[in-house]
Amino acid sequence: MTLLLLGSFTLFFLFGWPVVLAVMLPAIAYVLWNGFPLELVGQRMVYALDSFPLVAVPIFIFVGNLMNQAGITERIYRFSSTLVARIHGGLAQVNIFASLVFSGMSGAALADIGGLGRIEVKAMTSHGFKREFAGALTCASAIVGPIFPPSIPLIIYGSVTNVSIVQLLIAGIVPALICVAMLMITVAILAWIRKYPRAERWPTWRELWDSFLPALPALLTPVLLISGMLVGWFTPTEAASITVVYVIFISAVIYRTLTWHHLLVSAYETLKSTSAILIIVSAAALFGWIMAIEQIPQTVARELLSLSRDPLMLLLIVNLLLLVVGMFLDSTTATLLVIPIIAGPLHMAGVDPVHLGIVAIFNLMLGLLTPPMGLALFLISDIAKVSMRAVLKEMIPFYIPLVGTLVIITLFPELTLWLPKMLR
Repeated sequence: MTLLLLGSFTLFFLFGWPVVLAVMLPAIAYVLWNGFPLELVGQRMVYALDSFPLVAVPIFIFVGNLMNQAGITERIYRFSSTLVARIHGGLAQVNIFASLVFSGMSGAALADIGGLGRIEVKAMTSHGFKREFAGALTCASAIVGPIFPPSIPLIIYGSVTNVSIVQLLIAGIVPALICVAMLMITVAILAWIRKYPRAERWPTWRELWDSFLPALPALLTPVLLISGMLVGWFTPTEAASITVVYVIFISAVIYRTLTWHHLLVSAYETLKSTSAILIIVSAAALFGWIMAIEQIPQTVARELLSLSRDPLMLLLIVNLLLLVVGMFLDSTTATLLVIPIIAGPLHMAGVDPVHLGIVAIFNLMLGLLTPPMGLALFLISDIAKVSMRAVLKEMIPFYIPLVGTLVIITLFPELTLWLPKMLR
């Protein structure tokens, strides 16, 4: 029955069926075959969504949509451009820095690409960069979003594994900064080799202040969010709601760009994105319940622990597994289906659950940049109006710093854990 269940899911997926159907149909067939009441399907799916931490997911998506509609992303990009456009690489460096700033508000890679992507690609191409290079860099820099707080994938990971979401969010700060630094070094080297343009001079203090002041209310968003969680004023879910109120306030009162139309469009886009995520969450919960009945996690745990008891060796094995999984499953589905299976044996072997969370989520984010799934590649191809093949060709140099970051945070867990430990 286990082989039939997993085989059916794999077969449906390879035939190009939507992930939800590929997960749901074998699960429903299992329920009917074993004589369980059909009502059980609905009960397990609804039970999975009855989770307070998951409420943060649609709220943070709403935050990202609001900032796009109200023009906040343009102010963030203008400040980033003024600050770092003189560094070797010019607007390519701006792309990376702006992604770091925006990720402190949106919490998702695809939100970064959809929000800043059009602005970044247009600005870079108008200054002599190739469209495919601009698209590749936009995808690579967007990987920072899912590990820098607030992170929607880390919230989902925490709700699945019962690991402290606050600890996970704080743990993502240093790895995100390492990733940004390595991407900026890579861009500087490429700029030197390819003679990419940059700003003619460093900004004056007046120019820097004039671009910083309009962006300041938006830049305070992650500060409000992180500090509030650290001092215990609110949980990550409550922080998401407070962030919405804050973004609406600065958009309507300070920037005066928010309209009722913007609110309606943001709500509609949030509804679409949330529906796509949560239906996968509920379907995966049903599938996970069946795997628990069939004792698949226990079997995998025994097999993994039979290979090695060394935490580092197990982490390397899991990294290879997740790199392959990320090529075929989107990060949400992979987190819900694969992580509960591997988390147990790694915890038993002594791997810190927070460290595992950062490594696993960053690893799965690389799947956004690898075919055949590669959702980020599909999205940027549409935005930049270039073929995915062309984007992939320009993406090759950026796999080096991204995989390098994964190796660093895997081999040196203290880089991830020292900040959460210090703030406990």
